[in-house]
Amino acid sequence: MSAGIEVVRAGALTTVQDEGRFGHAHLGVGRAGALDAPSARLANRLAGNPLGAALLETTVTGCAVRPDRAVRVVVGGAPCRVTVDGRPVAWGAPVHVPTGAVLDAGPAAHGLRSYLAFAGGLEPEPVLGSRSADLLSGLGPDPLRDGDVLPLGPPPPAGPPGAEEAAAVPWPGVPAELVLPVLLGPRHTWFTADALRTLTTAAYRVSAQSNRIGLRTEGPALARARQGELPSEGMVLGAVQIPPDGRPVVFLNDHPTTGGYPVVGVVPEPALAAAARVTPGTVVRFVRSAR
Repeated sequence: MSAGIEVVRAGALTTVQDEGRFGHAHLGVGRAGALDAPSARLANRLAGNPLGAALLETTVTGCAVRPDRAVRVVVGGAPCRVTVDGRPVAWGAPVHVPTGAVLDAGPAAHGLRSYLAFAGGLEPEPVLGSRSADLLSGLGPDPLRDGDVLPLGPPPPAGPPGAEEAAAVPWPGVPAELVLPVLLGPRHTWFTADALRTLTTAAYRVSAQSNRIGLRTEGPALARARQGELPSEGMVLGAVQIPPDGRPVVFLNDHPTTGGYPVVGVVPEPALAAAARVTPGTVVRFVRSAR
């Protein structure tokens, strides 16, 4: 019988994620995948896994799990208190979890999303080539619930990095202020010159309504130069869409593949990982970029 991980405490929103599913936008299926890809890859690397192995992504409150075989685990991403059967263990480094022991990744001390990588990776049934949960389409495993059991892959042949190397690895930090480069277009001409100035000079804040679909903002509304609505058109990762309230929404991994509200600009993908780390209330600034 294959090994498994029992969910003891699911947390507010914990999902299985990997690198995501690619090449299906024409079917209305987005990418999904770990929002903070650099942290997810680092957690897998320290666990001795391939960088794209499936792992857990928690949101704010963390989660607790119980493996039915001994397993090496790395908890990274947002810093949090980590315990094994109530005893404190290292965050951000490989930890041995005995058979039947409870690993608890507590609430994020700062930041938003933590990652739990298990040696061997999680192996729920893949859908369209990925084990990622997509909250918009409903594809992939459901968000975790207490009592769920997730299949665990066999231990990887290669062990994790040595203790010295693991201790020297820098984890991505949580920015005090989120600065996002934005390339204007394709629908920036739908907005006034004053609105475009406002976009790249005003201070916005991360809204509590943000989620894996998009980072929503609070702040000054952008006035339109043109009224009416667009026919639905393709949407890309990082698109900065302006809904009727005029406040920018930055599309993240679970975004819809089409939409009818105008896109004033696009945030390049490498800048989006930081958007996965910031908490509601964080200041957001958009900086105009030529490329």
